[in-house]
Amino acid sequence: MLFKRRIGKWIVAATVPAFLGAFYAFTLPGAAPAQAGTHETVQATPDEATLVTGLPDFTKLVERYGPSVVNVSVTGMKSVANADPLQGIPEDSPFYDFFRRFGVPAPSQEDAPVKHGQGSGFIVSSDGLILTNAHVVGNSSEITVKLTDRREFSAKVIGIDEVSDVAVLRIDAQGLPAVKIGDPNKLKVGEWVVAIGSPFGFENTVTSGIVSGKSRSLPDGRYVPFIQTDVAVNPGNSGGPLFNMKGEVVGINSQIFSRTGGYMGLSFAIPVDVAINVKDQLVAHGSVTRGRIGIRIQEVDQTLANSFDLPQPRGALVGQVEPGSPADGAGIRSGDIILGVDGNALDQMSQLPAAIAAKRPGTKVRLDIWRDGKKQGIDVTVGRFDDDMAAAAKPAAETKAGKLGLALRELTSEEKSQLKSDSGVYVESAQGPAAIAGLRHGDVILAVGSTPVKSVEQLVELSKKSGTTLALLVQRDNLRSYVPVPVG
Repeated sequence: MLFKRRIGKWIVAATVPAFLGAFYAFTLPGAAPAQAGTHETVQATPDEATLVTGLPDFTKLVERYGPSVVNVSVTGMKSVANADPLQGIPEDSPFYDFFRRFGVPAPSQEDAPVKHGQGSGFIVSSDGLILTNAHVVGNSSEITVKLTDRREFSAKVIGIDEVSDVAVLRIDAQGLPAVKIGDPNKLKVGEWVVAIGSPFGFENTVTSGIVSGKSRSLPDGRYVPFIQTDVAVNPGNSGGPLFNMKGEVVGINSQIFSRTGGYMGLSFAIPVDVAINVKDQLVAHGSVTRGRIGIRIQEVDQTLANSFDLPQPRGALVGQVEPGSPADGAGIRSGDIILGVDGNALDQMSQLPAAIAAKRPGTKVRLDIWRDGKKQGIDVTVGRFDDDMAAAAKPAAETKAGKLGLALRELTSEEKSQLKSDSGVYVESAQGPAAIAGLRHGDVILAVGSTPVKSVEQLVELSKKSGTTLALLVQRDNLRSYVPVPVG
């Protein structure tokens, strides 16, 4: 079975076979020497004569920018609430329905195992700002950054954005060697790229390959047009930089596709311009704001292109327009094919969500639309993307309901509709007092006492003002009941 795996947080003892390839220079043959008065000698042009010149030398690149790559070690407690509490209990057991209704007693968080992990990162400013993956440092209590000169620093999380899988750290240091940022839009399929990271804990490991594809769409990365490479990356490479041959960072190594959990020739990197945009917003505002226009789209294949008299399959076909959305107000309708944004052509559907998400809400964009067999332009004012995938990107400590030990997020409008309630917050995980009381992932907290809860911030404030116990109205499946939670 083929599965996708993020590549950040495990330390595994393994022997990884080396990879060696060879590229041969070749020339296009000219004509045979001319016979006097009968033929002319044909010379190959320089571009035709040498298409591939041989293997590149990465030593200068590594010497200059290797010290900008860091090892990221994390420590944290595994949540006792994330696992299925009914796992191992047969459904025909008389205890299954009892525990499903009333909950399984949760073990103490003190008995939860400690987790350790490693990933990579790179320095983007000399005063200690570091980029890595969100999945490397998420839910961690301690983060240690180690430089190539063996110095170690305790790192602070400036912000985490799970949508893009980007996290920003800071260490207390000055005069650090920072990377040079490149333009991933200038990457060409087939050009050489280099990864530096800590696969399996082997720090500052260098691997190389070529760009295999651009603007790849992955199931949980709808706002990231991934760079696909055949650079060997493995667990521990997550968060490390992907360099072009100029020594510029063009991506952050993030995911692999594999049948075994190890590298099999398919690795994916977040374009660095996406990461820098996220970094700038996290540093400036503590959260990430994305644009939206309110449409559902699909890829345009040859059959669909023929159906809409489109000369070639490209762009994004609008399947549904959300009523009252910016797209609806601008007159976009089902059956339109979006071919470009602000003059930039869309070759693939996956480019559109990333292009719109990068726009600030309130700005106008010009969409090139294919409708009724001809091209036209429509101006759309971008709205604000706001659902569970765009939860405020804050340090982990700020996403938790303080003394309760809860990690929470706001409910989406669809979830509120399903619950038939305009209040409630969603439990992502439970630790400490909340886990002991029986709360777990998937619960919805509707009220504190008789006060409806409409936001995470409100619940935090109510918990601060409480006494020794907090009565939470909790919905699990279709049942609602009050759960008393001792305040830690």
